[in-house]
Amino acid sequence: MTRKAILFDLDGTLVDTAPDLAAATDHALTRAGRPALGLEAVRSMVGDGARALLEKGFKASGGMPGPEQFENAFTDFMVYYGRHLADTSRPFPGALTCLASLAEQDYALAVCTNKPEGLSRSLLGQLGMLDLFGAVVGGDTLAMRKPDPGHIHGTVAALNARLGIAHGWAAMVGDSANDVNAAKAAGLPCVVVSFGYTQIPPHELGGDRLIDHFADLPEAIAALGG
Repeated sequence: MTRKAILFDLDGTLVDTAPDLAAATDHALTRAGRPALGLEAVRSMVGDGARALLEKGFKASGGMPGPEQFENAFTDFMVYYGRHLADTSRPFPGALTCLASLAEQDYALAVCTNKPEGLSRSLLGQLGMLDLFGAVVGGDTLAMRKPDPGHIHGTVAALNARLGIAHGWAAMVGDSANDVNAAKAAGLPCVVVSFGYTQIPPHELGGDRLIDHFADLPEAIAALGG
């Protein structure tokens, strides 16, 4: 059986996680004696995984600390964030309706994110979204992560194995250069959402389609051959 697949980034694409990520970042920074950065500053730092997010936070608040202090702060971040994954994080408007519609049209859906797999599954579960996806592949699931195309290929392989389907047409939906570059390198088209966390203007990311709302996604997917 061959089905068309759609892979989704998580933070900034499916779910607005920035408020809870900012709270965890500021918690770790202030415990390390640094000033809090606030939501707007942290929002643009999201997308490369938890460790990279905290590194960016330290660099923005005075520079990287020593290895031991950083590891202590990273532990603080992970413990705090794990307890507050979905305090204020919510799916972006129209996401749930769109995903349900795509599933009804027999698209195979997966999450391909640089967020750790365990946290990703927990967040999706708390938001009632986990069962919509045939696979969830995080930044620590494989030996590589976006923008490495192996992360895309690995997600498609996991989806095929989980659902017992053959590799068919697939597309990526994301909000950052990591998503676009990984998709291009993997030979997949990419739809960019305009409401994500990228520091680069969304229309300059080089995606094949740009959408402002999840209601626009089915038309974009169809235009790409899906």
